[in-house]
Amino acid sequence: MTAMSATNAPQAPSTSTELESVVCAICGCDGYDVVIPSRRDPGRPIDLDSVFRSSGDEPLKDQAVRCKDCGLVYVRPRLRADLVLQGYEGAEDPQFVSQIVFREKTFARCLARVEAAVTPPGKRVLDVGTAGGSFLAMARQAGYEPFGCEPSSWMCNFAREHYDLSLHQGTLFDAPFDKGSIDLLTAWDVLEHTPDPKAVLERAHELLSEDGILALTYPDFGSGAARLLGSRWPFLLTVHLYYFVPDTMRELLRRTHFEPIVFRPHIQTLELGYVSERAAPYLGPLGGPVTKTMKALRLSRLPFHYWVGQTMVVARKRVRNA
Repeated sequence: MTAMSATNAPQAPSTSTELESVVCAICGCDGYDVVIPSRRDPGRPIDLDSVFRSSGDEPLKDQAVRCKDCGLVYVRPRLRADLVLQGYEGAEDPQFVSQIVFREKTFARCLARVEAAVTPPGKRVLDVGTAGGSFLAMARQAGYEPFGCEPSSWMCNFAREHYDLSLHQGTLFDAPFDKGSIDLLTAWDVLEHTPDPKAVLERAHELLSEDGILALTYPDFGSGAARLLGSRWPFLLTVHLYYFVPDTMRELLRRTHFEPIVFRPHIQTLELGYVSERAAPYLGPLGGPVTKTMKALRLSRLPFHYWVGQTMVVARKRVRNA
């Protein structure tokens, strides 16, 4: 996955008012090299409700570039930020919540790994982009006081009905929390979806207590799995606006006043059938037969532990200018 040009290449022509051009979210640099060329039809509108949801799996069609200064890989031009949010707000996602039993198992492990790395200073946890609420349910079970924000009204309703969780329907920026009131803030597979990840972490820093802890996961664009799979890496998705590697994630954390404590592989557990269906588009002609074989052999409901480049980070809040 190397740059295709050493200079700013012409962006994909588009007359669409849906798109906007943005500078690097980490350092503000306007220079870039093209990493992945656009495959999007500029005259065809993006279906917000089907693309921008928790289980959105449309392969990346937009141009991805690498910042000439800090090396961040991101989508440019991209769908306007207000339209991205609009898509998530209206999204319904039964497919995503069909996996809550295994998501609970994954999140229980995540919380245990956070606590193994560092002890949060208190029990108030805020989960950003909560989706159906599975992580907060596990955190509450472990003695935490759960809070969450989630743009999708459908997901908020699911969390209330299934877990008796009352989420703030909206973003971290309009969530009604006081500065310094949160002990542990989590963002599981969220930052790469947000129009401004730096602003998200700056807001997280404000909300965390003096010794507060940040935990997040992201798909690592520089991982062995990403390099091996190339254009077939399953995290090259339209819903992903940013593609981090450890160096750019560390730089983002440094600029937002966080001190990384641990980077580690993030292993997820989902049903084998669910994973095979989502992987089918990347398997070419084998996709259909693989999925049918899983069903025929009644293997679809088996738990499947997998890793294709996902990374977990735990970081500690630093005092500004420290």
